[in-house]
Amino acid sequence: MSKDAILEILAEVQERHSQRPLVDFVTSCDRDKLHIQLGFPAHHYQAQLKTQLTELLQAKLNYVPHEIIVDWQIASHASQNPSLQQPNIKNIIAVASGKGGVGKSTVAVNVALALLREGAKVGILDADIYGPSQPLMLGVNEKPESVDGKSMQPVVRHGLQSMSMGYLVGDKAPMVWRGPMVSSALQQLLRDTKWQDLDYLIVDLPPGTGDIQLTLSQKIPVAGALVVTTPQDMALLDARRAVEMFSKVKIPVLGLVENMAHFHCPKCGHDEAVFGQGGGERMAQEYDVRLLGSLPLDKRIREQADGGCPTVAAEPDSELAGRYLNIALNMAAQLALQGKDYSAKFPKIVIE
Repeated sequence: MSKDAILEILAEVQERHSQRPLVDFVTSCDRDKLHIQLGFPAHHYQAQLKTQLTELLQAKLNYVPHEIIVDWQIASHASQNPSLQQPNIKNIIAVASGKGGVGKSTVAVNVALALLREGAKVGILDADIYGPSQPLMLGVNEKPESVDGKSMQPVVRHGLQSMSMGYLVGDKAPMVWRGPMVSSALQQLLRDTKWQDLDYLIVDLPPGTGDIQLTLSQKIPVAGALVVTTPQDMALLDARRAVEMFSKVKIPVLGLVENMAHFHCPKCGHDEAVFGQGGGERMAQEYDVRLLGSLPLDKRIREQADGGCPTVAAEPDSELAGRYLNIALNMAAQLALQGKDYSAKFPKIVIE
């Protein structure tokens, strides 16, 4: 069976997370060996994809190469500020919403945990200086350690590296700071933390389009953004502002997540669209971005986050965790389609 015959079959089938033909991920192919390399983590997904390839080639060609390899390699991708690339961080992804109360922080931490579960090295930075929520969601009530008195070690929970202003001040202490102080604090949290070789740093932004968002766009190299909304018209109105903001500052939007899309009654089995229906899909079509996934209104998500063990860590094999996993891989796959950043591979040039 010829190489061309195999590649022709793979050109007709889409890889589900990137929505690109499988042939785009072929690094080598012959009668004896087929090598597929993805640009996003796929610890659990690789077995599914290998099975899909085997069944596909058997059905179409009645032949399967002796060896099918599916693996992945996560690259650094271009940002709006390539000259400010952070050491030990390949990709910084912002999670935003124009409006508070839509579950953005819960989505951020579960997406981070999902990427971690699929084999990536992941951290989360709580950029909400005034109202940090990640310490509660991760069950952390300790201060980060400092070896040299100048930098901080990230706090690790559930295998996830994290940093938050909430680790440095009491949970009841108000941050009565003006904008410049808040912006400076965000940069210090990012740069003074000794992140350990991250593939992705998820930045949990506060609601709105204020000082933190402006600092992010001007001082931090962001490879992409994820916007969280609910189907409600009011939330969609503010989410549009977030998408427009990222467009203005040249940060690509990797996609939308529609949270609280429906409520499933555990007694009668009825699904009720409490906050409306189809809003996320309409907005995705309006801005030509991808709807990465929808999440239900489920009290388990709230209970697990409030208890310091988010859903992906608490019930990794549940249907809810599967939704977060699908969203995380869809997001990472969208990022993998973007241009790569090769600046770290070039030597430092000094003119004397």
